[in-house]
Amino acid sequence: MYAIVEIAGQQFKVSKDLKVYVHRLANEEGSKVSFDKVLLLDDNGSVTLGAPAIEGASVEAKVLQHLKGDKVIIFKKKRRKGYKKRNGHRQYLTQIVIESISATGGKKAAPKKEEAPKAEKTVAPKAEKAAPKAEKLVEAVEEKAPKAKTSKKGDDLVIIEGIGPKAAEALVAAGVDTFAKLATASAEEVKAILDASTSKVQHLDPTTWAQQAQLAADGKMDELKKLQDELNGGKAV
Repeated sequence: MYAIVEIAGQQFKVSKDLKVYVHRLANEEGSKVSFDKVLLLDDNGSVTLGAPAIEGASVEAKVLQHLKGDKVIIFKKKRRKGYKKRNGHRQYLTQIVIESISATGGKKAAPKKEEAPKAEKTVAPKAEKAAPKAEKLVEAVEEKAPKAKTSKKGDDLVIIEGIGPKAAEALVAAGVDTFAKLATASAEEVKAILDASTSKVQHLDPTTWAQQAQLAADGKMDELKKLQDELNGGKAV
């Protein structure tokens, strides 16, 4: 038996003992909660539809814990404007476990048991014919996979405050294509690379680039953002 229920503005397909993550609820951990916006019920093939919700039907659940979801990074940048902004977001969630589903009232859907076998018979041969094609596609992907693994790409140096596309091209051309290499290079060495470039990047100041690159190489993006907020065009204010 399963049900389609609306919880905190979202619709979920739930069954007994199923654990679900929903938007943060006001209920405390360990408390019981009931949801009465049941849109559909399926009891061993007997389908009941609501209009829009089934009267008297409800889903009983228990609040397990309140938590936050995975961090989502929002990065904004405007070309040639010196504008960069990086924000993070973690959605507040609640984990619940479905304890019971009660079904009363509602409008039963018209049975279509006789038509179901016909649909299965027509679909099955197509699935069998499509199987060899799927296997060929998998083999083609596996053949291309090793080539994809062998290709290596450097880090996006433009993340460093003060480095634009032209400066990044000059550094990559000189062999400085990762955060780790930039972190070990002195400001004098980087300045020499910029001065030797044919692009107009000689005016840039690489004093803080190594410090920023070290934070990026260590994955400390929050500390990097905090440092960049104190800089102006890559220079210490």
